[in-house]
Amino acid sequence: MRQIRVLVVEDSVVFRELLVQNLNKDPIIQVVATANDPFEARDAIIAYKPDVMTLDIELPKMNGIEFLRKLMPQYPLPVLVISSLSDKVFDAINAGAVDFVAKPKISSRVQLENFIKNELLVKIKIAATAKINIFRKPEVMREHLRPLGNRNKHIVAIGASTGGTEATLDVVKDFGTDIPGIVIVQHMPVGFTKMYAKRLNDQCRIKVKEAESGDRVISGQALIAPGGDSHMSVVKINDDYYVELKKAPKVNGHCPSVDVLFESVARNAGPDALGIILTGMGNDGAKGLLAMRRAGARTIGQDESTCVVYGMPMIAYNIGAVEYQEKLGKIAGRTYALLNKM
Repeated sequence: MRQIRVLVVEDSVVFRELLVQNLNKDPIIQVVATANDPFEARDAIIAYKPDVMTLDIELPKMNGIEFLRKLMPQYPLPVLVISSLSDKVFDAINAGAVDFVAKPKISSRVQLENFIKNELLVKIKIAATAKINIFRKPEVMREHLRPLGNRNKHIVAIGASTGGTEATLDVVKDFGTDIPGIVIVQHMPVGFTKMYAKRLNDQCRIKVKEAESGDRVISGQALIAPGGDSHMSVVKINDDYYVELKKAPKVNGHCPSVDVLFESVARNAGPDALGIILTGMGNDGAKGLLAMRRAGARTIGQDESTCVVYGMPMIAYNIGAVEYQEKLGKIAGRTYALLNKM
C-alpha cells in the first residue's frame, strides 16, 4: 500500500510532537511536514503536497475554519479536524473538512495512545480515500414533496458515518413536520451528538434532540443516538415506538451501531418502516438495512457520486439491501414518494 503523506497543523508544540512521533510508527503513514499556523500550513501544502492534513481549529493568526474556507477552493485536500469539545467542528465540516476527532488529554498516556491507535490513524486512512468538493445538492422545493397524512404508525431510520453530519442535515432539513418519527445513528465521538442535535434543531423545521432511553418516537421529530458506549434500539409498546439505550460492546467497530438500530426497526416496525443509509466507511448498517428490506420496509441508499466515502451505501447496495439508490438531493423526495405509498 502506498504511504499516506500527512501534514500536521497544531500550535501546541508538545501535542504536535506527540502526534508526529506516534503517527510515524504506522508503516503506511508518513508525516511530511508540520505547521504552527495557517500561513505555514499553506506553504507546506504547496511544498510537500500532502495526502491528508490534520488541523486544529484554534490556531494563531487565523482560525482553522477561516483557513479551510480560504484553502479548499484553491488547494482541495482531505482535512481531518482534531478538536476539543466544541460545536465549531460542524462549521469546519461545513467548510470542507472530511471528519473530526475529539482531542484527548495529553496528561494521560493511555488515553493518548488509545486516541492515536483507535481513532486518529483510522480516520486518517479513511480521509485519504474521501472525495473532496463532491456534488452539493440544490435546494429542494417543498411544494414538490407531496404532504403526508397521519403517519404515526410509520418510522424512518437513518444511518451515516464519514461525511454524514452534512449529508444527514441535507436530508433532514427538507422534511416537514408531517414526516414520521425519525431515529438516527451518526458515528460521532462522545459529547458531540448533543451539539449536533441542537445544530439540526436550529436549522430544520422538525424538532431534533439527542435521544434518551424511553423517548417516544413521534411525527415531526428526530432522535439522534448519543455517542458513547450505548447502542440505540427501537421497541414497540402497544401502538407506539420508543427508543432504548443499552450499554454493550461495539458492533462493526462502532457504538452506537447502525446495524443494531436498523435490525431493531426491522423486528418492530417491519413494513411500516423506511430506512436510509448515507455516506460512510465500512459495512455498518448494510446487514441491518437488508433485514429491514426483508421485513417489508422501503429502503434508500445514497449514490456514489454524492458520497464523501462510498462504503456503507455501496456494501448495502451490493448485498441487495438498497431498493432505491439516489443522489443526496433526491433522497427527501424519494422518502416522501415512498411514504405516500405505504
